[in-house]
Amino acid sequence: MPSAAEQSNPLEEARKNIQVEYDDTARALREVTLMLEQSQVEVTKITQRNLAITTHLQQIQNQGSTVALQDLRMAYDSALDAQQRLFVMRGQLEKLKGDQAHQQHYRAMLEKVMAVLDKPVEPGSGPSKSAAASIESIIQAQEAERQRLSRQMHDGPAQALSNFILQTEIAMRLMDIDIGKAREELNSLRASALSTFQKVRNFIFELRPMMLDDLGLSPTIKRYADTFKEQTGMEVSLSITGQERRLEGYLEVMIFRALQELMGNAARHSQGSLIKVIIDMGDSVIKVTVDDNGKGFSTDALAQGKSLGINLIRDRVEILGGTVDIDSMSGKGSRITLSIPVKPS
Repeated sequence: MPSAAEQSNPLEEARKNIQVEYDDTARALREVTLMLEQSQVEVTKITQRNLAITTHLQQIQNQGSTVALQDLRMAYDSALDAQQRLFVMRGQLEKLKGDQAHQQHYRAMLEKVMAVLDKPVEPGSGPSKSAAASIESIIQAQEAERQRLSRQMHDGPAQALSNFILQTEIAMRLMDIDIGKAREELNSLRASALSTFQKVRNFIFELRPMMLDDLGLSPTIKRYADTFKEQTGMEVSLSITGQERRLEGYLEVMIFRALQELMGNAARHSQGSLIKVIIDMGDSVIKVTVDDNGKGFSTDALAQGKSLGINLIRDRVEILGGTVDIDSMSGKGSRITLSIPVKPS
């Protein structure tokens, strides 16, 4: 049972939640760091093994016709296997480095938030209420996202796996009765498995697209726009101008998540048929514009806190020193523009 002081302090619950999030992030960072160290050791071993195999292969090639064909084939197979393993491990190493950098940045951001919360402030002062509102919106958005993912998992992969089990049992019973029907059931099971596999891949891509770490923001957004068009049926017009380049990891994640939210809002609520996305990668400012031809909305709803996603995007952009411009009228669509300062290229 919280004390009266805790109940009267709007930051107390936020402080506890941030501390839990910080502990989880610190634990995840330790795990990633350990996996990174282990992968680095493995890459070193494979590199050395690959060098030894390459040297051995060169020696065999120098011997010419005196080498048995079987020995030459085994040497080539060993070299190919070592190269493939080295390629895979290096890719995993780069991904772990990206995950480590992301976790380190997130932990540093949480440390700054906790430092602000721990500063003594006068009860009821403006900054503390503002901080509480921002933190509360972040926590609410996290919980809403977890609920959405939980529903997607339950209605998608979890339900499909239950159907797989049922179809497998039916096919097994038909094996001794009617081979033809059993084959039809297995073909249906295969088609369902392929469809579910694609849904899981899309699901994973929405959670955290690996190509965002590997290739950067522009290729990831292009891929997401194509997938979004297939899934929603809305026409998507994407234009990327300026100097396409890699940005700092946290900026790429923030911009990608903002686009996900804005495009998702347009698909769910606008009742429009077209979304225009314009990204201008300027030297010192990144501008992201999402424009739809839907029914629009009243900006008064934002002031009342009814659009949690857009308000959270605004908070994150303003923390980075940027601005959010919203132009929307009922019946005339909406246009939302994010301007985010970046380090000169």
